[in-house]
Amino acid sequence: MRLTGWAESVTFAAITMKIRFLTSLVSLCVLSIGLQAQDENQEPAEPVEAPKPATPAPADPPRPATPQEPAGDTPPPATPPPVAPPAPAEDPALKAPEDVAAPPADAGKSESGLAWKVLKQGTGTAKPGPTTKVEVHYTGWKTDGEMFDSSVKRGQPTTFPLNGVIKGWTEGLQLMVEGEKRRFWIPADLAYGENPGGGRPGGMLCFDVELLNILRPHPTPENVAAPPEDAIKTASGLATQVVKAGNGEIKPKPLDNVRVHYTLWTTDGKMVASSLADGRPATFPLKRTIKGFTEALQMMVEGESRRIWIPEDLAYGVNPPETAPKGMLVFEVELLKIYSN
Repeated sequence: MRLTGWAESVTFAAITMKIRFLTSLVSLCVLSIGLQAQDENQEPAEPVEAPKPATPAPADPPRPATPQEPAGDTPPPATPPPVAPPAPAEDPALKAPEDVAAPPADAGKSESGLAWKVLKQGTGTAKPGPTTKVEVHYTGWKTDGEMFDSSVKRGQPTTFPLNGVIKGWTEGLQLMVEGEKRRFWIPADLAYGENPGGGRPGGMLCFDVELLNILRPHPTPENVAAPPEDAIKTASGLATQVVKAGNGEIKPKPLDNVRVHYTLWTTDGKMVASSLADGRPATFPLKRTIKGFTEALQMMVEGESRRIWIPEDLAYGVNPPETAPKGMLVFEVELLKIYSN
């Protein structure tokens, strides 16, 4: 009874284990079939796009060949030479004349050996004296054509007294009138000598000289004591007379500056002052001069010369400063330049 029951228990347990095994096996088969079906019904994944090949960077354009680096077999184009700036035009007044070495046969000559040729006729009539100050333009050459000095090149006329220059100049300039231009051949004994030293040119010298102005005080006018009948008179009592017509159109105003040459006399003919004595024009504002001068200059244009009779009340008055002239004054004035304000 006991054995049969044990056998039945063992048999029953074995059967139970087989059933569990088969059940597990069936479950695994079902799970496998389900997974396969799920894989078959699932939509295929979109294909991943393959990466595009990298776009190559544009190649730099080939550099043009330089003379040191020819491009291939093609020779580089020739580099043109740099263009030189045009040379400044030479002033004809600075060029050595063809007859620089010696005076021509038709040249004028003096007993001293000075020779000359008139290049341009003058406009004046008076000639300077041996001590007169003159204003000139000039250019000087050696006989080989070398230029050694020129006021033309400097762009500034030169002023000097004739007794302060070489003998050939003192003699030659006294032959000229204002506006005239001459060529001089000056022998060594009238110049600096044959071997002067100190950088001065030796031997005979050739000069072109233009006499611009004879710088001398105006001659005392005959009517210095009183204005003539044809003088222009103003309500203030001022009287003027045009000596030389001007070439300008504009007249100065009281606030303008003016540049003038002038000579001043008292009515007894005594010269008080003159800018021509030292060749230096005077520049000043009109409002800072005596009343008569301010009034008269406003009647003038550039280049004009006038003689002006200024009554005492328009000059320095009845009781003038100690250094100022008394009474009516007489001026001769040339208006050189107006500096307008």
